[in-house]
Amino acid sequence: MSETARRTFVSTVIVVAVVAISLALWKLKLVIALVFLGFIVAAAMRPGVERLAEHRIPRAVGVGLHYLAVVGAIGLLLWLAVPRAIDQVDQALGGVPTSQQELKQKAKHSTGFKHQFFVGLQKRLNKLPSAGSVVHRTVSIGRKAVEAIVGIFFVFATAAYWIFERERAMGFVNSLLPRKHQRVVHDTWELIDAKLGAYVRGTLLLVAFVATVLSLSFWAIGVPFWLLLGVFAGVVEIVPVIGPLLAGVVAVGVGFTDSWQVALYAGIAVVVVRQFEDYIVIPRVMGHVTGLSPLLVLVSVSAIGLLFGGFYVLMATPFVALIATLVDVIVRDKNPAEEDVPTVLFAKES
Repeated sequence: MSETARRTFVSTVIVVAVVAISLALWKLKLVIALVFLGFIVAAAMRPGVERLAEHRIPRAVGVGLHYLAVVGAIGLLLWLAVPRAIDQVDQALGGVPTSQQELKQKAKHSTGFKHQFFVGLQKRLNKLPSAGSVVHRTVSIGRKAVEAIVGIFFVFATAAYWIFERERAMGFVNSLLPRKHQRVVHDTWELIDAKLGAYVRGTLLLVAFVATVLSLSFWAIGVPFWLLLGVFAGVVEIVPVIGPLLAGVVAVGVGFTDSWQVALYAGIAVVVVRQFEDYIVIPRVMGHVTGLSPLLVLVSVSAIGLLFGGFYVLMATPFVALIATLVDVIVRDKNPAEEDVPTVLFAKES
């Protein structure tokens, strides 16, 4: 009886501990996701930082240069795109109304997309909330904005620290393992890091490529808001499978506000660019970085989006690639040192 009671007690403690840890991880899922995102950013930067270090540029300076490049690219995009996008919207709507009376006149005399826009705007203005509600919403929006900014700084800080602490962490983990497993663990770690870094750098190249090519294509076709649509198509390229489909649907829908011919040409442009990307650009730039099938990517992105929310979709493919790599090494007994990973801008480190 005493032995049975002891086993029952131990089993109960284990079950309670597993449940408690699971609940804690669920509560901390946002922090865990941000840390993982920081690791992904670090994996993308690390080859560049190491290359600069070979030229006697300190790693801290190298990380700072990478962050300055990101800020500069975003600033350049805003400087080039935002004024032009505002002009496109203003021209498409025939000028933005500056008074309630002018808005009513435009809603009365406009047709199609313009009519729907002005009628919707008029309804929104007629249902403006009270002053107290406005203050409450403003505070809520401000709090969310502050949380987003803190999250971004947290990710970049994590990435910077991981650049410096990665080797030490790898050494500590290896010191806890039997000697016969140390080499495999080290090579697996390097393989995952190489995959994540190549995936991020390749995705950024695809975003720039798609945004540029589709913007020019939409401009040549005469699609309204061609710059906004092109940039949108490039940004949603971050979300595998679903993003390009969404970009095509939006482009065709906006094309229909002009004519069915423009909608058809917009759809053809998206399909042509997508096919060129799938058969020419991706194989040459990224190859099979993650080693995942499109079906598995679609299912994983959809499942993670439904379970955790839209933010976590950004990390769906890297996370599944990490799990797939571990399965290949642990279950399928593959040698991580023999796996070939596309380099994407930087040569694979030995």
